[in-house]
Amino acid sequence: MNGSSIKRFGNIPVLLVALAGGTLTGCASGIPGFGKVEAVQDDVITAGVHSAIRRDPELKVSDLDVNTYQGIVRLRGFVSSADSVAAAASVARTVNGVKSVRNDLRLK
Repeated sequence: MNGSSIKRFGNIPVLLVALAGGTLTGCASGIPGFGKVEAVQDDVITAGVHSAIRRDPELKVSDLDVNTYQGIVRLRGFVSSADSVAAAASVARTVNGVKSVRNDLRLK
């Protein structure tokens, strides 16, 4: 190869590395539709809501199911009073990352 061939093709490896790096970086982002990052966040929210409700001494929850999808929390189960239904939703809304709460709790 002569000097002009090196000059002509010298930037190709740099360009390929830049393109590959951009592709790999995009895979780790929280782009909607890729789900992995959102699913992890939803798991953290679910655990936080479950824990917050269990820690509240005013709430008497005998059976609780918490599910989260894209920051929307769904509460299901049984509580001892109508006040507990409202209180559980209120406590759930305080957890970081919760966008809204669907309250399907029932009186026991």
